[in-house]
Amino acid sequence: MSPSQAVFDVVIAGGAVVGSAVACFLASHPRFAGRVLVVERDPSYRDCATTRSAASIRHQFSTPENIRLSMAGTAFLRQAEELLAVDGQAPGLSFREQGYLFLAGAAGLATLQANHAVQRAEGAEVALLDRQALALRFPWLHVDDLAGGSLGLAGEGWLDAHALLQGFKRRAQSLGVVYRQGAVAAFERSGGRITSVRLAGGERIGCGWAVNAAGTGAAALAASAGIELPVRARKRCVFHFRSPAGLPGCGLVVDPSGVWFRPEGAGFIGGVAPPEHEDPDVAPDDFDVDHALFDEVVWPTLAARVPGFEALRLLSSWAGHYDVNLLDANVIVGPHPALPNLLFANGFSGHGLQQSPGVGRALAEWIVDGGWQSIDLHALGWQRVIEGRPLKEQAVV
Repeated sequence: MSPSQAVFDVVIAGGAVVGSAVACFLASHPRFAGRVLVVERDPSYRDCATTRSAASIRHQFSTPENIRLSMAGTAFLRQAEELLAVDGQAPGLSFREQGYLFLAGAAGLATLQANHAVQRAEGAEVALLDRQALALRFPWLHVDDLAGGSLGLAGEGWLDAHALLQGFKRRAQSLGVVYRQGAVAAFERSGGRITSVRLAGGERIGCGWAVNAAGTGAAALAASAGIELPVRARKRCVFHFRSPAGLPGCGLVVDPSGVWFRPEGAGFIGGVAPPEHEDPDVAPDDFDVDHALFDEVVWPTLAARVPGFEALRLLSSWAGHYDVNLLDANVIVGPHPALPNLLFANGFSGHGLQQSPGVGRALAEWIVDGGWQSIDLHALGWQRVIEGRPLKEQAVV
């Protein structure tokens, strides 16, 4: 290491909501006094998954660790105005707890019920509704083909994603975290440790810890350290529309087909993940919207589920990228056994925003304490990946 080379205790590759959450919780930790650097390619965050997401949070998962992470996220969001305030200015997250409603036909009812049992065991406030209860509570919903639904009663909803990201970043900077525009091109190792990161321009920065929070660029970065990370970029489209239909009590509704919608201002947004065989890797600059997906899948499904949506009018649309874990659609978090000072937070598969507070705190505690403290995330670690033992999440939207 050159005597003139910059050295930080922790270097975080990627400064969107996950990387900034790690930085914020680390700098806030009462027993951490080190130097933290966050390297972010685009400080405008225009194309990152955070700002192009539907900015939602839910507790209705099938995996206990996902439920715990999102419940931790809700607890944080409810206090975020205070926790992220800088010089008396709060980030203004506009958190709206209007719930999720998962619908199921006869074929999906058993899975819905099994997921519900796991959620209740973890303390989530959710209720199972039969067809009659759905019809009474949501008279605007077509229920004839439904067998039931699962409704989030508290803690689920949506928020201003950009405000959360900037809140984490601004708080971290106020605590001394350094942000730098650039791209981490490689993790450099000596034996079983990462000793430095190399930036795209060739500069090397020494580090005691490195964190891979690079989103859809995480796999290439892991490969630079000789690690195969099964994370790939997948495109997801969001459609903004207006309808004359009045939908009192509407939260984020997930149809049995996978099509989803929720209120957004005076209108609605919605979308659907394409079938797996039509969901290829996507180029980093490919943000073209698949309009056929709306015309052929989303709109017909919406109109069938909510008769008032037959007269909807599409206003706008956009596309974003998920960092999808091809093994099991769950995040890979924590150290790789071959490189204990390289921490991963990758493969969120669309859940990064809601899980950022929980993962940010967990990785900060790992750096300070050498293990999981607030939430035990060993099941979401590298061992299952190395052994080819997927921890399948059944409730992927």
